[in-house]
Formats: sequence, structure tokens, C-alpha cells
Amino acid sequence: MDAQQLRELQAPLKSRYRQDPAAARVRLHATGQIDAQALVCTVPTLAGDVRAGLHPAAGGSGREACSAEMLLQSLAACSGVTMAAVATAMGIELQRAEVRVEGEMDFRGTLGIERQVPVGLTDVWLEFDLDSPADDAALERLVELTERYCVVLQTLLQGTSVRCRWSRSR
Repeated sequence: MDAQQLRELQAPLKSRYRQDPAAARVRLHATGQIDAQALVCTVPTLAGDVRAGLHPAAGGSGREACSAEMLLQSLAACSGVTMAAVATAMGIELQRAEVRVEGEMDFRGTLGIERQVPVGLTDVWLEFDLDSPADDAALERLVELTERYCVVLQTLLQGTSVRCRWSRSR
């Protein structure tokens, strides 16, 4: 896809959202089927079902996906797709581009060993390795715009309101 094709693809959406801002608000969904006996949760995706389980550092077998790693994978995927779109819009050729995401977590928190240790990822590193004929200033701008428009990165950086509730099946 080139910049013109991307503009043509997005132009009707941008026009609609400018005329009707409410149309731009979309509720995304995810569901999971919990198997308490196996300690897994199966999450349907467009790419197929993903079985998530405990990370080996929390007693898991390593045969299932780790949800914390899935969060990092989501950041890698979103920032990669965003970079591809931004590079296309800017006319920057990426001969090769790779995104690496790492996160650090202290499992004493999630295992309830030490109350003062946070539960979850405490540090995340996002790195792009780019091979491009573009100059450094253009690549700096590419990364800056990728950071600005990456949904997952901005959600992590800004935080978001999360409401947790439950209901009883009848």
C-alpha cells in the first residue's frame, strides 16, 4: 500500500467521524472461557483461540500463553502496525523494521508473597530497529508519531478507567 491508497482508504472514515463524532466511538470486545480445573482461559480471536495460563514463574507449564506476555505482544503488534501506517503516510521506505518489547515483573507480587511488591509489569521497554534510506530526522519523527498514535502504548501511558463487576449465572 502506498500513501495515496492509505489516504483513499481512510478518507471516508475521517470525513464521517468529523461530521459525526459519535460514530468514531466504537466499543471493542474480548471474552474468555475460564477452565478452573486446568487453570486456563481460552480467548477467541480473529486469528484463532488463544489458551492463556500461568507463566512458568507462577507455576504454569509454559504450554499456554502468558497474559502479561500477551500484553507485551499486543504492544508490539499495535506499535508495529501503527509504524507501518505512519511510514506509509509519510512516504518513508522501511526496508526492514522490527519492534521489540520487554517487560519486567516481580512474581512475588502476583503470588502474594510480599504485599509491597506490585502485581504486574513495572517496567516496559519498546525498541524499534529500522533499516531505511530515510534520514535520522525523518525516522525520529516516524517513531514520535508512532508513539502518539499507537492505541496500546497510549492506553498504557495514560492509564484508563477499568471497572470490574460480576454477576451470577442462573
